Amino acid sequence: MPLTILSQAQLRSLLLSLTRDEIVSLQTNLAHALREYSTGNQENGCAATYQPQRTAITRRNGCTTLFMPATTGQTLGMKMVSLQDGGAAGCAVESKGSLTEGEKTVSRTRSGHSHRDSVSSLSSDMSDLSVSSQENGSSAGGSTGGTGGSSTSSSQSLPSGCVNQQPVNTGISNTMGAWPGAGARDTSPQGSLTLLGEDSMPFGLINAHELTPFRTALTAMMVFSKRKRVRTVVVFGAGKQAYWHIRLALTLRGSDIKRVFIVNRSFDRAAELLRDIYSPDNSSWRGDVKFSAVSTDFVEYTRIIHDALHKADAIFCCTPSIEPLFPAELLTSKEARKKGRLISAIGSYKPHMTELHPDILRDEVDVHHSHRHFHKHVKRSGVIVVDSLEAALKEAGEIIQAEIKPKQVVELGELLMVRHAAQDMPEDDDDSKSLSDWVQRGNVIFKSVGMGLMDLITGGDLVQLARERQIGTTVEEF
Repeated sequence: MPLTILSQAQLRSLLLSLTRDEIVSLQTNLAHALREYSTGNQENGCAATYQPQRTAITRRNGCTTLFMPATTGQTLGMKMVSLQDGGAAGCAVESKGSLTEGEKTVSRTRSGHSHRDSVSSLSSDMSDLSVSSQENGSSAGGSTGGTGGSSTSSSQSLPSGCVNQQPVNTGISNTMGAWPGAGARDTSPQGSLTLLGEDSMPFGLINAHELTPFRTALTAMMVFSKRKRVRTVVVFGAGKQAYWHIRLALTLRGSDIKRVFIVNRSFDRAAELLRDIYSPDNSSWRGDVKFSAVSTDFVEYTRIIHDALHKADAIFCCTPSIEPLFPAELLTSKEARKKGRLISAIGSYKPHMTELHPDILRDEVDVHHSHRHFHKHVKRSGVIVVDSLEAALKEAGEIIQAEIKPKQVVELGELLMVRHAAQDMPEDDDDSKSLSDWVQRGNVIFKSVGMGLMDLITGGDLVQLARERQIGTTVEEF
């Protein structure tokens, strides 16, 4: 089997050449994998119960590397990314264990239920789809296979490990020690993705620096593409994540978007992103959209951000912030609740980090509060949408700091499953209408921490496209 190697420059060249139809195809394949991930059924190769465990190792030089294996049942992948976090030498393996009394039971969409049952469950009470819980406040950990297509999760501490026969002498966090501690300077992770076929021979080797932000934005666009109104978009951050969120949003919905605000601490970096967007090469997807760069150093920043968020139909948070990016009341006030928004937070990946104020998440899940009865207020769903239940409960600072319970979280794959099932329902079905209306017009908060499965699926598709376009280096007989 030939081996295709894509360097950082080669992968970027390929990604920049993708047509809208090709992006939609990549997104469709990824959505199918996320649906399988959330089934809890080990017969599906992408299911969470079938995914290998992660491992992290911190070397003596203070560099931590995260090993993220994934499988589709046919192909295998291993993403390895490293960054300098100054940690003490040690290693850890993500552990999975059996349930004990009082722990959470994750009830993903059950294979024994009809499509109507699934749609009705999510539409009538969003929180019922994801998790039933004892009120003990413990977190979910790794998942194990269950009966009837359901899966279970439990909170497990990481076992101790060693590097070069040296024992771990500091605690390693639930994020597998993969990221810097509080106060450490964040850097972009460097690494690669190796892809193996059914014969266990490698067929792809991809630089991961550009792949990670691309597949994250591709996932976030799954809900964005279904929104009825996306006239005004606010993006926090000016790095690669921000770039790909803007580019994919305009590629998929450019004719509907009229205004994009780019908000960043450094105005110079935001201006640099704008110069890139306004380059002649980007005219095909940039269209006639009006862009504005906003810095927190602006004298009128408070007024500008209030106005931008008030008008926003979609908000993308793409920063490694350890403090909320804006006050909660800008989205939780009586006036703010009159409008439904898509709020996607993908920048924070450690428990101490948070882009969204915890009160924003608490407000979303507090569906029974008396203030819900104000006239013209958009109905809250009662859940936060995440990519992975287990990972979000361990890593997402917003989820952890807001003390969101597992029953108040629903995986994107679960939502995709129910929406897929709703396609077979009559058009006048009330449950199907309720779900569709929430996805298209309601208030939706999506929190992503990333999964190796995303890299495996999207990376495999990109290798195929690279071969068709003769991009990259090919070793015919590896």
